[in-house]
Amino acid sequence: MKQNAFQSMLVVGVEDGSFQKGITQKTVLVAVLLKRQILEDVRITDILVDGLDATKKLIKILDKWTFNVIFLAGISFAGFNVVDPEKIHRRFKKPVIVVTRTKPNNMAVKRALCRHFKDWETRWDTFKKLGPFHETITSFGKQPIYVAIIGGNIRWACKLVRALSICGRIPEPLRVARLIARGLS
Repeated sequence: MKQNAFQSMLVVGVEDGSFQKGITQKTVLVAVLLKRQILEDVRITDILVDGLDATKKLIKILDKWTFNVIFLAGISFAGFNVVDPEKIHRRFKKPVIVVTRTKPNNMAVKRALCRHFKDWETRWDTFKKLGPFHETITSFGKQPIYVAIIGGNIRWACKLVRALSICGRIPEPLRVARLIARGLS
């Protein structure tokens, strides 16, 4: 697929807002729908800090849209309110691309989950299901980012990530969702 074909896709980006651990009970979960870097729609919902409602609330947002692919800024939102990318993929039959700025450390995640949550196994199961992350460079001279995909080919996902990383190393759908989420929280 050519780079300009990637840019004509309807792409969702999902990011959470800021919060203060132990003080803030909820934060925003923002989903943006972009086509050719044009913001088509924005949906916002509240999710519980360290809750278990992020997947369900994201599905409710996505039910309102037609799209080709979903970008998640990691799978852990509002602390450890985990979005299950497999459930999202099964529900919508669309690829889900998970992007992180730093290399994931699942052993540190598991230790934190064990230490802070009675239901840590439920949350950990989602991390275990996620396949390996692949390092990719989106901008010359910039730090790499890390990409995993559910429902697609990693080579295709990395090409899409690079094609949509226009204003830095993060794909535009995630960058725009982050700007809105952080601005609201």
